[in-house]
Amino acid sequence: MTISLLSDLGARARHRVARRLLPFVFLIYVVNYLDRVNVSFANLRMSADLGFSDRVYGLGVGIFYLTYVLFEIPGAIIVERWSARKWIARIMISWGVVTILTGFVQNTAQFYAARFFLGLAEASFFPGMVVYLTHWFCSRDRGRAMACLYIAVPTASFIGSPIAGWLLGVHWWQLAGWRWLFILEGIPAIILGVVTFFYLTDWPSQARWLPDNERDWLVGELQADLQAKKGIRDYTITQACRDRHVLLLLAAFFLALSGSLGNIYWIPTFVKRLSGFSDRGVTLLLIIPALIGIGGMLGNGWHSDKKMERRLHTAIPLLAAGLMYGLLIPSRHNFALAISFLLFGSGFFYAFLPVFWSMPTAMLSESAAAAALGLINSIGQSGGVVGPYMIGWLNDRTHSLTASFGFIALVYVAAAGLILCLRIRELIHPSEGASAMSGSKGEV
Repeated sequence: MTISLLSDLGARARHRVARRLLPFVFLIYVVNYLDRVNVSFANLRMSADLGFSDRVYGLGVGIFYLTYVLFEIPGAIIVERWSARKWIARIMISWGVVTILTGFVQNTAQFYAARFFLGLAEASFFPGMVVYLTHWFCSRDRGRAMACLYIAVPTASFIGSPIAGWLLGVHWWQLAGWRWLFILEGIPAIILGVVTFFYLTDWPSQARWLPDNERDWLVGELQADLQAKKGIRDYTITQACRDRHVLLLLAAFFLALSGSLGNIYWIPTFVKRLSGFSDRGVTLLLIIPALIGIGGMLGNGWHSDKKMERRLHTAIPLLAAGLMYGLLIPSRHNFALAISFLLFGSGFFYAFLPVFWSMPTAMLSESAAAAALGLINSIGQSGGVVGPYMIGWLNDRTHSLTASFGFIALVYVAAAGLILCLRIRELIHPSEGASAMSGSKGEV
């Protein structure tokens, strides 16, 4: 078969896989993120209704991550060795049920319990999705595939902000609007969990929706990609989790998420306290960082794949976000500047995410990659305990937002510094041609 025909065959297979999987993966991650962070919008009313202090709310948000991190590694390995569609379906149905029940909490203990069980239900969803994408996309396409997954995060804010603004103003059947926010946003997860079981395909070799020649081509390409990575480092699970590069990525992700998750769960409150706007005005303003995030993720992921460069494409968005939060401190009394820095800083961060996850999947393969992804995400997500609680504690202690903004700026810059310390060799697949081969081993 000529090179031209092989190229056409590969292009058809790659496009067919992308059209089949990426829109659905994007959709279920939107629903996942809505259910995880809707508490930040609910808190515009919930804490006042239930008598929660900032510290109580921050701790409740963080409790989610205590159980979430426990099952990251085993869950990712289950996806690799058993079945992605069955495991992800189970996760979605259980988190939908817990989200609905959160709408009926009455006191601090019940709020803590709801967050505890939500973390348990959702554990390993994200690393499982990352592992699943490695079953279908070669290294050269992974930055864009991860971007398509990760734009669900700002999209969830884009969709969820106006919905939350509307629901917070309702009062149906003697239930406050923030309760309906949990109840109504839990239902789609249950429905999509059932759909996931029937729609997703675990491996390309099982894909009856691919023509035989395209399926054979994809299986061969993925196997070649796997062997190429093993040629650089063929680690066991234990070796992968002790690797210096994995540990640097883990520390950087922990710092980045300490700031990001602190910001995500507090930004509606930040905007409200800075602006004094109504709930609906606050939620409409939060569409801005969502739009910046969508553009940044797609553009940064595409450009990173084009240049086959990961390190700078990961560090620069973190530095930009850290700069915005640093500038927010001296400008906090200037409303226009303060809101601008806050919204832009929140939006710039998102571009970091898809390129970051292209690095461990370029280094490792199979169960070692799954375990490393689970480890990085589990420790990183524990920043969800530190960040929200730290901001709540700083707010209560200082009676000001200044210290919280400084904390977010500091951890973003520190995370970028760790990323810049990385030196990782990365392969460009030989099928991309002789010109690619000449630069096939470069630094991230």
